[in-house]
Formats: sequence, C-alpha cells, structure tokens
Amino acid sequence: MPTLSEQITQQLRDWISQGKLPPGARLEEIPVAQQLGVSRTPVRSALQMLSAEGLIEHRPNRGYTIKEFNLEEIMSAYEARAALEAAACRKAALNGVSTEMAQQLRQCLIVGDGLLAKGRLTPQQELSYQQMNMDLHRLLAQAARSPQVQKYIEHINNAVPQASSRVMRWELDLGILRRSHDDHHRIVAAVLERDAHRAQQLMEEHVYFAGLLFRQSYLQQAAQHAAQQGQKKAPQLRR
Repeated sequence: MPTLSEQITQQLRDWISQGKLPPGARLEEIPVAQQLGVSRTPVRSALQMLSAEGLIEHRPNRGYTIKEFNLEEIMSAYEARAALEAAACRKAALNGVSTEMAQQLRQCLIVGDGLLAKGRLTPQQELSYQQMNMDLHRLLAQAARSPQVQKYIEHINNAVPQASSRVMRWELDLGILRRSHDDHHRIVAAVLERDAHRAQQLMEEHVYFAGLLFRQSYLQQAAQHAAQQGQKKAPQLRR
C-alpha cells in the first residue's frame, strides 16, 4: 500500500496532468497540506519527490513551481510513449496473456462502452472513463511481462504528465472519444488473438493520434492566449 507521501505525490501529478496546477504555478507546503487535510511533513516529502523527477522546480526564495514543458518536449514524450507502449503490446501478444488478464482487459472495454453509451459524460463519469483508460494502458504494459518496459512507460507518464494516459481532452466531441475507445477494442483483440504486428501497430497509432490531439489543443490555447494579450496591450481610443 502506498505511503501517505506517495499518495500525495500521485495526487499532485494528477492535478498537474489535468491542468488544475498549471505550468509556472507555485506549490507551497502549507496551502497544499490544508487542501489535502494532512500535515506538512508528507507534503514536503512529496514535493521533494516531484522535484527529483523534474516535474517541479525549486528556486531560491520562490519555493517550488510547476515545470513548464514546451510543445517539442511534450511531443517527444508522446513519441517515446508510443514506441514503448507499442513494444509492450507486441510482447504481450507474443507471450500470450493469462485468463485473468484477458478478463480484466475485457472488463475495461465494457466499462468504457457503458460510459460512452450515455452520451455526454458528467464530471463523475469523466473521472470513471479516465480511470478506465489508465487501467487499460497499465494492464497492457503489465501484460508484456517486461519490468524494464513497464518502468520506462511509468517514468514517461510521471516525468511529463501532459503526455500520459492520465490526460483526457474533455473538450473533444464524443465521436473522437468513441474513436479512441474503438482503438482500445482493436488493440485488445489483437493482443488476445496473438497478432503481435497488428497489436504493435494499433497501439503506436493510438498514442500518436492522442499526441496530435494534444498538439492541436495546445496550439489553439496558445493562439487564444496571444490574442487576449494583444487585446490587453491594444491602445484604447479616447472618446
């Protein structure tokens, strides 16, 4: 069972990946401890862990701030994740999966189908879908039975959370989410049918597509921010 500091570390990672703690935002022990209802000691340990991972930065007299990744760094992380998760699916298909693992993978698909069948998702359903997505990707990585591959995937997810399977773009229309979940069905089918080449190819395309969606969203937000800044700087005409 994770320690309290490890639980806090994961909670902060989730907030960063979800945009609740934006790049450049300050992280202070006391406000975080008060928000989570814990003492400062485990929060301090969590911040030190995140700093060691490079996810937050410590600056003299300023404390900790969320690291700002540029688009190139995030897209590089997506590329690495695509290659690693594709390799994991290939190995899983080659090795074959246990009956228990197959049942868990199918259960993830059933959960996703049920949520997307409801139409527009509520905030709670969004969290349930996000958890399903994380579970499915984690199970596929485990199915490879390669501790090293699993370790590298986990490292990318933690080091650059914007490129992890924890990130969901809820502003997308439901059709795109359904397409993504259709990918899940095809990937799982290829793994269970032991079609290693197809499993590898499908997962690589799946993560690559997620990266393209992130890039599109990132550039749109950057353009909106630039437009807002331009409006603020524009001279006001006197009446």
